[in-house]
Amino acid sequence: MNKLRLTEERIAQLTDKARLFRIDVLKSVHQVQSGHPGGSLSMTEILTVLYLEKLHINVNDPTDRDVDHVVLSKGHGSPMLYRLLAEVGYFPKEELMNLRHINALLQGHPTNHIPGVDMPSGPLGSAFGAAQGLALAQRLDGLDRRTYAILGDGEINEGAVWEVAMSASKFKLDNLIAILDYNKVQLDGTNDEIMPLGDVPEKWRQFGWNVIECDGHDIVDVNRALDEAIAAKGKPNMIVAHTVKGKGVSYMEGKAAWHGKAIPDDLMKVAMDELGGEM
Repeated sequence: MNKLRLTEERIAQLTDKARLFRIDVLKSVHQVQSGHPGGSLSMTEILTVLYLEKLHINVNDPTDRDVDHVVLSKGHGSPMLYRLLAEVGYFPKEELMNLRHINALLQGHPTNHIPGVDMPSGPLGSAFGAAQGLALAQRLDGLDRRTYAILGDGEINEGAVWEVAMSASKFKLDNLIAILDYNKVQLDGTNDEIMPLGDVPEKWRQFGWNVIECDGHDIVDVNRALDEAIAAKGKPNMIVAHTVKGKGVSYMEGKAAWHGKAIPDDLMKVAMDELGGEM
């Protein structure tokens, strides 16, 4: 884990990698005309900093228990998770272009047969409980490792999420770091339209969590928030990352319509022009 302050050069490298990851994810979704672009783009910087700066993993030995875990509870954002797994070497980047194809490695939601996936996602909220279980196992094994769980804000409408909020606080599970992709838009509209969430950071504080807020698209701020969560003791951690659904593509930003929608060729060209990519 890199605890040192990021250099200007490294910040520029990670920022450009995030841009390239967006391009690759949109290409993988476009080629199959299926998938979830909006929620993938909103967590790009979160996963970029997490995988390229913070995680202790062992790409070469899937049986190694002395590692950090990542659970994508908002499983529909899998295209961006897959892009980072390919980046760190779990499988070839070429697999991304087989996304959602029958019998291909990479399906619509993460599953355990995919190298680098520690826990499958199912009904929204369910994988968060599994993440808590992984963190408890790390504690029982005496490992100085962490479990990271990435949630969507529409997902936290689910009651299962708040069961974890209660129990992780009871167990003082400080090696559990939840990251909320707080883009404020879900499948059918804004959070306020569908199910108002109120003061989200304060809700988690009242449940006994250490709450850290950050700009989820600022490499430096995401890095700072993760460092604070890693250093905190005595409470589970919730990083509320303020993000924009569809970040990086003007016509997608903040639009519920791009939660899960195929990208037509003409709009794909617009996206590539804005991100500096090619069709």
